[in-house]
Parts: sequence; C-alpha cells; structure tokens
Amino acid sequence: MDLATLTADLEALRDRALSAIADVSDAASLDALSVDYLGKKGELTAVLRGIGGLPPDDRPRVGAIANEVRVALEIALEERGSNLRASELDRRLTAETVDVTLPGRPIRRGTLHPSIEAMNEICEIFAQFGFVVHESPEVEDDLTNFQMLNIPLDHPARDLWDTLYVDLPGHLLRTHTSPGQIHVMRSTPPPIRALLPGRCFRYEAVDASHGFEFFQVEGLMIDRGTTMADLKGLLDQFAHAMFGAGRKTRFRPGYYPFTEPSVAFDVECLVCGGVGCPACGRSGWMTILGAGMVHSVVLRYGGLDPEEYQGFAFGMGPERIKMLKHGITDLRLFLENDLRFLEQFR
Repeated sequence: MDLATLTADLEALRDRALSAIADVSDAASLDALSVDYLGKKGELTAVLRGIGGLPPDDRPRVGAIANEVRVALEIALEERGSNLRASELDRRLTAETVDVTLPGRPIRRGTLHPSIEAMNEICEIFAQFGFVVHESPEVEDDLTNFQMLNIPLDHPARDLWDTLYVDLPGHLLRTHTSPGQIHVMRSTPPPIRALLPGRCFRYEAVDASHGFEFFQVEGLMIDRGTTMADLKGLLDQFAHAMFGAGRKTRFRPGYYPFTEPSVAFDVECLVCGGVGCPACGRSGWMTILGAGMVHSVVLRYGGLDPEEYQGFAFGMGPERIKMLKHGITDLRLFLENDLRFLEQFR
C-alpha cells in the first residue's frame, strides 16, 4: 500500500467517524463507536497496520496524519460524551423535579387490631382503680389450669372446657386466663389488684359466637375485708365508663368452680335500651362478663389464708365487649384479616 492510499484512507475514516459521533444519541452507542474506531481491533488500528509496508521515508508522515486523526476522534468523543451526559442530567432533573409547594402525600397509618384495642381500653379503665397488668403463660400444666382452680381430674365442670393438649405430658393450651390468678397470688403479696389479658384456646366449632382462639381479660382483687359490694361497685363503674353513664346493670346467679358465690354481670341492652329485642333475647339485658368471690380452695393453692384474705375475680371477652359496643354480629370477623372490617376502627 502506498502513501497516497493510506493518507486517503485515514482522511476518509476521520470524516466517517466524526459524522457518526455527531449523530449518536446515547452514551452506550458512543462507547460502541469508540471501540469500533479506536479499539485494539478498531478501524484506525487496521489502517495503521499498513504503515509497515511503506518506504522508511514515508512512515513518519503517515504516523503524523494517524496521530492527528486519533486526536480529532478523541476530542470529538469527549465533547459528544459531555453533551450527552449534560442532556441526560437535564432530562433526569426535569423528570425528578419536586414542587415543594405542593401538599405532601398522605402516609397510610396502621392501627391496633380491634381485639387488642378493646383489651387496652379495658385495662385503661381498671388502671384508674389501681389494677396492674400481669402476663401469664399460654401453655399451662393441668394442675394450674384446672386443679388449683377447684376443678379436679374427675370434676364434671371440665366438660365446660374443650381442651387442646400439647405434645408434652400434662400440659395444654390454657382454656382461660384464670390460671394467672395462681401465678399472681404466689408472686405478689396482698393487697392484689391484677389484670391478666391474653389469648385462650378451646377445641370448639367456629361460628358467629364461638372460636377456637380468643382473648380474655381476667381481673383479680385480694385484700382483707373484700366483699361482693366492692365487686358490684367496681363493675358498675366499668360498665358506665365503657358503655356510657347511667347504663343500668344487674347481678344474677351464675356458676364457676373457682368462685363462690358466682354471678353473671349484665348491662342494659345496647340495642333496644332495655325494651327487649332479638339481640338480647327479648330480655332487655346483655351479659358482658362472669365474676364472683374467689373460692377458698383457690386462695389456699395461691398460698393465702382464706380466713385472713378474701377477694373477687372476673373475666370478660374483649371481642364481646367490642361486638356489643359497635353492633358487630359475627365473632369470626375478628380473625379474618378483612381490611373492610379492620379499617372501620382506624
């Protein structure tokens, strides 16, 4: 290859490359052009391989021309790259522009589950009377869950609780929060004012008013000279705080193995105001909890002398309280995770 041919090839390559660089529209294509023309296998490199076939006197002249072409291409690539980067930055800034004068986007806030919300409300009311929240285990032994609560192995009252046993001899998922009474009495000297909220489990068919998993709030008060009058006054105040001042209440006889005497605590029907309707079975009353004076057997198991100390206990379902307060007709709604239901309590 002679000098004139190589020079013409270099000039043609320069013109072609500068035109391609000027027309490129993105950084990736520009990088590809740089490799095509200046890379180890690029077009400029291929042309320069022909220098070896020239006479020695012509080689410096072709080398100088080749360097000029290389410098021209490098400058063009750098300038085009700068322009592309500036354009890309402008596009991003335009796309990401934030008008700080616009109102902020609202942040979705969660809320407590209605069962937990009801338990907290119950605990807040009783806290005003000096009750302190205690925790007790969800897995109990048979002794604490039944026997220490005056329910021996052969006691017919066991039929009231359909129990879920665990793979550990003598242990079960607690059927109520009442075993917590034993834990509190054994760990806390009187006077005692304790609340025991928590989850309970029973092997029951699930329907609109029953579940195999539910919450309870247990209350316990132990002191010298505690009477049923104290229990009635406390529960009256609770009902007025929860359902409104002036709400009528009543005691009626009930049965629980761990209290004697035992009562059911009713409030005036929240639907009909005591007139009588299907919601209250035409009675005008709704039962919200069970209560009674702590049985002497339970006091002894708790390490207390029933001749010196007396006390009362009560237990309620926070879901039932919520259902009565808001007119909810199906217990299963509390466990279905349906946002249409849960968001009503935001």
